[in-house]
Amino acid sequence: MISIKNEQEIELMRISGQITYGALSGLKDFIKPGITSKDIDKYCYDYITSHDAVPSFLGYEGFPATACISINDVVVHGIPDDTVIKDGDIVSVDLGSIYKGYHSDSAYTYIVGKTSKKNRKFVSDTQKALYKGISVIKEGIKLNQVCSAIGRVAKENHYGVFTCLTGHGVGRDLHEDPYIPNLSNHESEGIILKAGMTLAIEPMFSLGTKEVWLLPDEWGIVTQDGSLSAHFEHTVLVTKDGYEILTGE
Repeated sequence: MISIKNEQEIELMRISGQITYGALSGLKDFIKPGITSKDIDKYCYDYITSHDAVPSFLGYEGFPATACISINDVVVHGIPDDTVIKDGDIVSVDLGSIYKGYHSDSAYTYIVGKTSKKNRKFVSDTQKALYKGISVIKEGIKLNQVCSAIGRVAKENHYGVFTCLTGHGVGRDLHEDPYIPNLSNHESEGIILKAGMTLAIEPMFSLGTKEVWLLPDEWGIVTQDGSLSAHFEHTVLVTKDGYEILTGE
């Protein structure tokens, strides 16, 4: 069952979403060469807790940090550590906050310093895919229209799409139904969006393979060929005639 949120629940998710958005926005100036991924994680923890919220990820199924910080070929779920951020790194930060029992979930990929035009375009295209997927959302459409819009960007640019990693519903729980793959699929054809649904839309692409490895820490997921990955995510409310992004302006 896909939950439909009432107005009170939606308002709590709006507040949660603005907290998550604020943390990720602040990182645009905070992330620079010489800091560590632990420094980024501390920034996120301090920001969320100073806004009367709780980090969604900290302790979730044993995850030991506030943010998933994934660098270069790490796709998702990177554990913050003493790794020093270098010029040219591609750093994805996936973050969630809980406000009065309701989650928001968002991710942003930061380009640190200088990188190639190819890498810059790749990151930009992954973000473009997020907004292409969001742009079709409204009550009455099939979920697969969202999945197809995201996947079309990857296909046109020959990027890898990780079939084992998807978006999801979000609300009282961090992960709710439905799963939201980043490419066209049969299961999503049978799901009709309704006003009040809250969805975490999150394209994750690679510059090469769609195949991944699980790191020995049993959290981090990396591309099998070592190619770069990028990840963008918003929590989105389905409305009667469109959508509202809860983790953005």
